[in-house]
Amino acid sequence: MNSSEFPGIFSLKGELAVVTGGGTGIGQAIAQAMHAAGARVVLVGRREAELAAAVKTMGEGAAYAVHDITETAGTGALVQRITQEHGSITCLVNNAGRHLKKAAVDTTPQEFLDVINTHIIGAHELTRLVAPGMIERKHGSIIFTASMASLFGIPLVVAYASAKSAMLGMVRTLSTELSSHGIRVNAIAPGWIDTDMSRKAFAGDPARKNKIISRTPMAKLGDVSDVGWAAVYLASPAAKFVTGAVLPVDGGASMGF
Repeated sequence: MNSSEFPGIFSLKGELAVVTGGGTGIGQAIAQAMHAAGARVVLVGRREAELAAAVKTMGEGAAYAVHDITETAGTGALVQRITQEHGSITCLVNNAGRHLKKAAVDTTPQEFLDVINTHIIGAHELTRLVAPGMIERKHGSIIFTASMASLFGIPLVVAYASAKSAMLGMVRTLSTELSSHGIRVNAIAPGWIDTDMSRKAFAGDPARKNKIISRTPMAKLGDVSDVGWAAVYLASPAAKFVTGAVLPVDGGASMGF
């Protein structure tokens, strides 16, 4: 090892990253960080205006495709379109999600299923269709956005917590199936991050924010870029021997009190 390897060991030059839920929040931050690290990026999401605005901030080497990943009948066409227009997908970030804050006894089967369809079924279908190309090229990185709800109990989010916990099972199984083909599969578990969504959740509820800060050893919320740069690391050659891992980016919250 010598200094000439740095910072190139963290470079994503030559990679094509597809980021679902890439128009806002953590997904946008991941796309921006990967783009800054040299990757070309394609943002996938349901809302074109948000996707277009996010791509505009990045400029050349960034594009978007409008698609709802729960519409699995159209996922094959999405992958084909991206491949034809931009080339082979070498990095997939399964970040798209759906949140539901509701007591377990009040959560209906359909509400539960809607959350599972986004985090698990939609992500699996996209992964299933992208993986063969990665296998053929013996090169690829797949990253899932997990959650603190994957690691410990949080009230009023039974569907979300179940989906994020199932996601970790998918990460571990995929890593055992795909790693011998040169494809690494990992997850990031963000803690409480300062996003538009979290600001809305905290609005008018200072006690909730104070509770979160008090149980976070670093005593602050994270920045979306903290997650973005963690994703760059996992996708880069620096993490070439890292697979099946869950990386908390949480200011120490998962360590407990």
